[in-house]
Amino acid sequence: MNLKFYTFDLELKNTFTISHGSRDFQKTLIVALSDGTFTGYGEAAATSYYGVSVEAMIASIKAIEPLIEKNIHLQPELLWEITFPYLKDNPFAQCALDMAMHDLNGKRKGLPLYKLWGLELKNIPLTNYTIGIDTVEKMVQKIDEFPWPLYKIKLGTKEDVKIITELRKHTKSVFRVDANGAWSASEAIKNSLELKGLNVEFIEQPLPPDDFEGMAEIYKNSVLPVIADESCIVEQDVVKCRDYFHGINIKLTKCAGITPARRMIAEAKNLGMKVMMGCMTESTVGISAIAQLLPLLDYVDMDGAMLLKNDIADGVKVYDEKVHFPNRNGTGAELLQKNKVEHKIQNK
Repeated sequence: MNLKFYTFDLELKNTFTISHGSRDFQKTLIVALSDGTFTGYGEAAATSYYGVSVEAMIASIKAIEPLIEKNIHLQPELLWEITFPYLKDNPFAQCALDMAMHDLNGKRKGLPLYKLWGLELKNIPLTNYTIGIDTVEKMVQKIDEFPWPLYKIKLGTKEDVKIITELRKHTKSVFRVDANGAWSASEAIKNSLELKGLNVEFIEQPLPPDDFEGMAEIYKNSVLPVIADESCIVEQDVVKCRDYFHGINIKLTKCAGITPARRMIAEAKNLGMKVMMGCMTESTVGISAIAQLLPLLDYVDMDGAMLLKNDIADGVKVYDEKVHFPNRNGTGAELLQKNKVEHKIQNK
């Protein structure tokens, strides 16, 4: 077995602002896991909002390297169960490892993951393109620079409806809005009435994650569907959200990888909920993993690599309003060769 780590400062095309803060770069970790024949790639962004650092992720994975080596021949789901007790406090690290293991397994089996799971690329959802909080002029500029049929608009100000009203003058594309927990229940209900008339599809995470009392009011009175993001992190959260949200947004890094994400999708669908999958600011390595799950999703937010000035990998790409899958097995992601040399920071 060979385990390598690569770290990158991903530069964004534009300063990205949400209600939690702004950034121009995103630090990310790539895990390369090899069984001697094939190499699988996984990714997790080091997100300060969640207290995640590259150093901590590397340390936690290296601490169980003998365990990984002993069990690398197993199916990804079994390795996830074996490593979970050691990585349960670092889901981002477990995600990167689990993603790499799934990619490795697909390459071993000679199939893309979606085919390995018995899925077909039919009626797959198109990703939205995210517009972060900014002046209206700059938000309009970003829309003009990247015409797209579906935008997610980050909100969380006292002028949110006015912002959407102004943006609507410049495009007929469908909007989704994400308040990142910045509204009150009364604001969300009132805003939903106005936003519906502005061709907004749904509202994502209107309230802080634990305000289920407020969400009960919104669920009852909103004229737009509401989707849980920060309120639905791990598997146990799915059933908690059933009576408060119309759907959930799953993020691989937050829930600890592809393995639990597939279980969350199945449970949400059994509960009659819509399923969305979101991304962090990440490269094509992470986006290619999300893409394998597209046939199971109602909505997707996998524009992370589209927001980058320079990507670090090849794989599943989104352009021309379509998702393009490479003729490769596993997730289809490959780290660009120059990055394998310039950015390797650890090597067994």
